[in-house]
Amino acid sequence: MKRSSPQDPWPSELLVSDAIGRLMEFWGFKRNMGRVWAVLYLSDRPLSAAELRSRLGLSSGAVSMTVNELSRWGVVKRVWQAGERRDYFVPEGNIWKMVSRVYAQREKVEVLDAIDAFEHALALAEQKAASAKPDEAERATRQVERIRGLLSLARLGRQLIEALLERGRLDATPLLGILLGQSRK
Repeated sequence: MKRSSPQDPWPSELLVSDAIGRLMEFWGFKRNMGRVWAVLYLSDRPLSAAELRSRLGLSSGAVSMTVNELSRWGVVKRVWQAGERRDYFVPEGNIWKMVSRVYAQREKVEVLDAIDAFEHALALAEQKAASAKPDEAERATRQVERIRGLLSLARLGRQLIEALLERGRLDATPLLGILLGQSRK
């Protein structure tokens, strides 16, 4: 029978790290980013790259690249251990701080880009509608109307993200109104 070592993963660590890895992959990140962060988050002490490699069955290169990416996002930090030459790592323990950083750096940027594109498209569609031939008028009018709706939804998305980032909570009532086809008053 194999003796367990302090570096061996516990089944609970593997289940959580795989679940977090799948969630991270769903959100467009690499699965190993979630797995490494989860193992660090569940650990009672800083872990070295070798310990991460052992617990997750990853290569040295995969651990190194993953830890560097997580450091760039600010969700993992290198720490020094007295008497040790190797780097150790700890996770950002404040989950809301992590999530809000990602929203601010990624999701909000995407929504702002969409708003810019919709505003430009609306200006073009309005120009087309103003000079449309009779056989193009219905198409132009429909495009203007629908682009305005998309622009309103994107602007509301920006407001919801900003409210969430500023207050840590939001009122989704305006979003429900738009999704249910009710006009805002």
